Amino acid sequence: METVDTVVVGAGVVGLAVARALAQTGREVLILEADERFGAQTSARNSEVIHAGLYYPPGSLKARLCVQGKALLYGYCAERGIAHQRIGKLLVACDANEVAALASYAERAAANGVMLRPLDAAQISQLEPAVRAVAGLYSESTGILDSHALMLTLLADAERAGATLVTRAPVVAGTVDADGITLCIGGAEPYELRCRQLVNSAGLGAQSLARFLVGLPPERIPPTFYAKGHYFLFNGRSPFRHLVYPMPDAAGLGIHVTLDLGGQCKFGPDVSGWPVMVDYRFETGLEEKFYRAIRRYYPDLADGMLRPGYTGIRPKITGPAQAAGDFVIQGPAVHGVTGLVNLFGIESPGLTAALAIAREVVKRLEAPSR
Repeated sequence: METVDTVVVGAGVVGLAVARALAQTGREVLILEADERFGAQTSARNSEVIHAGLYYPPGSLKARLCVQGKALLYGYCAERGIAHQRIGKLLVACDANEVAALASYAERAAANGVMLRPLDAAQISQLEPAVRAVAGLYSESTGILDSHALMLTLLADAERAGATLVTRAPVVAGTVDADGITLCIGGAEPYELRCRQLVNSAGLGAQSLARFLVGLPPERIPPTFYAKGHYFLFNGRSPFRHLVYPMPDAAGLGIHVTLDLGGQCKFGPDVSGWPVMVDYRFETGLEEKFYRAIRRYYPDLADGMLRPGYTGIRPKITGPAQAAGDFVIQGPAVHGVTGLVNLFGIESPGLTAALAIAREVVKRLEAPSR
């Protein structure tokens, strides 16, 4: 049986950041990815936003790791020449009923150490003439980046430090014991692999992988929910220079404006469904909902200016009737399995927080078991 010191399952942006951090400590690292290429799921189907950290409850992992990760990510992009832009974001209250909610986000951001500038209607119009709102907050530290270039660079760094990526290598079973972890790898040529440490960064499949591991207490595995969202693209030149976000809804950040580095304007995501399986098909009949939501802050949006873009799915640990869950970074001190770290519910702001999550994983692996 082949043996390796450390295995990271999942080659999305978080898995690649974790593999890089672990390889740079001198560990022998193998990255296993079920798909035929890295970063093909959640990491390739998002808004490519570097979040400031203003939404998340103070003291939560999302708040702490987003703020830390933002600083690390800007530094890493600058150092490694990864395309990015600190473009800024407006969070807007479209009517008087939303002003109290806007104020609550200002308080939350301050508690998280995030600087925001309050805006009145005239200031919003000056900053973004197409936007109509009664009040807003401006986040200077919000940005955008090339997520694929980020993943390529993380992988190159990991490989330079000795890590190896193997694709088409789904983990189909496993056993944990006092001396290590045995994994059964499927694919065209199934085989068994023995490792001393395992990081479960399988994203949408993290809970499924955890359930495969005989010896991991099942009560430590949270439920799985898939929140599906759609993006529509804007036909024509973008009327915006910044990102524009309405008030968040129960399941996400609302149908907002994002821009990519090429200037393409897109709107989304919504939360249009909670599928039981991963399904990236673009549903029909959503245009009216998007037009209605966008026109609350961009009333001049003309008919026919939206076209279907793409979909994404968030790996959540809470369902549609529940408050959003925090990141779960579950090490040996929680589940009692030496050498295992599970990452559950790593949705937004996982991209922003990736480098900080990687540091946290290294800490959890080096902490004593219970």
